Amino acid sequence: MEQSPISTLTVVGLGYIGLPTAVFFANAGLTVRGVDTSDRVLQTLNEGRATFEEPGFSSLLTRALESGLLEVGKDIRPSDAFVIAVPTPLGEGRSFDNSYINSAADAIAPNLKGGELVVLESTSAPGTTEALAQRIVSSRPDLTLEEDRENSVYFAYCPERVIPGGITAEMPANDRVVGGTTETATCMAEELYKCFVRGSIRSSTAITAEMVKLTENAFRDVNIAFANELSLICADLEVDVWELIDLANLHPRVNILTPGPGVGGHCIAVDPWFLAASTQSAHLIRVAREVNDAKPEFVCSQIQNKIDSGSLKEVALFGLAFKADVGDLRESPALKIASLIAKRNPKVSLRVVEPNISHLPPSLEYADNVRLDSAEGALSNSELAVLLVAHSTFLSVDKRQFPEVEFLDFTGKWTD
Repeated sequence: MEQSPISTLTVVGLGYIGLPTAVFFANAGLTVRGVDTSDRVLQTLNEGRATFEEPGFSSLLTRALESGLLEVGKDIRPSDAFVIAVPTPLGEGRSFDNSYINSAADAIAPNLKGGELVVLESTSAPGTTEALAQRIVSSRPDLTLEEDRENSVYFAYCPERVIPGGITAEMPANDRVVGGTTETATCMAEELYKCFVRGSIRSSTAITAEMVKLTENAFRDVNIAFANELSLICADLEVDVWELIDLANLHPRVNILTPGPGVGGHCIAVDPWFLAASTQSAHLIRVAREVNDAKPEFVCSQIQNKIDSGSLKEVALFGLAFKADVGDLRESPALKIASLIAKRNPKVSLRVVEPNISHLPPSLEYADNVRLDSAEGALSNSELAVLLVAHSTFLSVDKRQFPEVEFLDFTGKWTD
């Protein structure tokens, strides 16, 4: 049976990935309904405002809404295709939590009549797309996963591949991988994403596409863990890790990454655990996660040693975001470090410098000893300054202007 072109699309989940996805499809000419359970998100969008800061995105959102091709709401309606972009957090014991995906599947199922494509974009453990398909057809025995029937429903996986701060540019430009549970599903998904993706679209199976996303982030996590472990070894041996890496990288086939206070964000800090939980063979990936998860505690111990040895009362922490030059605090090791230091030192005044946010996050709002401050204000009133995130605005700090301040750098970016 020849498949009809997709003209209507429902995107379930309007977060960092779902909302831009809906916007790009709408601006490509599809009639898109964006669905979310959050009243705050829907109210903000219906007011024409984005729910997060992303360079260049607001104008794209305005265009999509004003064209009438994008509408948002809570209820799911029949469409030619559905894209699921809901959260997939870590569950108990660092397992894969598919509860949001299951909720989306249960909401989509009553709206199917046959011929639709359902694409999962949420980062998922291997086999999730197939499980999603089985869940839906189990609740709808009148539908089938067999190809080319009037009541056939098609399922595919297409992982996002963008970076916070670069979503607007990267979503249409980056290459994509699509994998269906059947050949027809793969072809349908490929045609759908051709609507706005300028990069190449490579096709595979659903489980391979799922693993592509996890593998990309696990690769980065393992390499970061090597750098972070080097920093621990160097601390034990009293070796300058930054000099060591600089010299080692002179080798033409060595490219050691920069150590940091840990690994954060919604991908690298989470996704490798999905691989580790899916098989007993993921030894290196598991250990790398453990190394990076443990790094914030090491950083806390280094800061605590400075506080205790000098009986310090004023400390400045530079950076709360999970990476440089964004305001994204998800899974941020810097935020975890700030929270732990504040809790363990209630009599120490912590001045937090984070230029990408306007107010303290909930994990720090409770603390009477924490305040958000400017770089100059923090340095003028602190005995110790700790660089946790190498925001570009921090790199111009002239330490010579603050001779009474001791500096502690966990990014290697504060030069003498």
